Amino acid sequence: MPFFPSWPPEVGEDAIHRYIFALNPKVFAPWLKVEGAVMRGESAFTPGDRELMGGFTSRLNECTVCASTHGEAAVLLGVDADALEGLMADIDTAPVREELKPVFHFIRKLTLTPYKMIQSDADKVFAAGWDERALQDAILVTCVYSFMNRIVDGHGLPRDAAIFAKSGHRLVERGYVPATDWADAATD
Repeated sequence: MPFFPSWPPEVGEDAIHRYIFALNPKVFAPWLKVEGAVMRGESAFTPGDRELMGGFTSRLNECTVCASTHGEAAVLLGVDADALEGLMADIDTAPVREELKPVFHFIRKLTLTPYKMIQSDADKVFAAGWDERALQDAILVTCVYSFMNRIVDGHGLPRDAAIFAKSGHRLVERGYVPATDWADAATD
């Protein structure tokens, strides 16, 4: 149940766009451009890799909304359906490409204990063949989802994974939603 009394109690998958973003369009219009650039802009990581990173960060933060949405989008973009659960259980045996494993170790530490990050964490990513831009891309994805996890949980969105898994389909079909798609919808 959303924490905002003006929102209907049955708020579902459109809650992020229809209600949260429209509440403060001057903040969220530029934010959506940043989010879209991070998740679909040029990168050494595929869109599926980045969706998996977003789902992983969200699972670490225990955000059902983002974990289910971005985990589903990753699968639809070709990531192994067992990858997210595998990463949660053990990064080193997860069904992801070997060169991604140091990146996921980095993301895990950045999400759970950011104050403990040290040079060797980055060096392991570089040793796996990634350059500085790729590491920054992984950091940005982690930041996007740490931010969005707090946005959706702070607004009290429901924690039903089935509702938000459908949003993963929308991300794959339409990409990240431009401000014009939700600003008008907020006044429906």
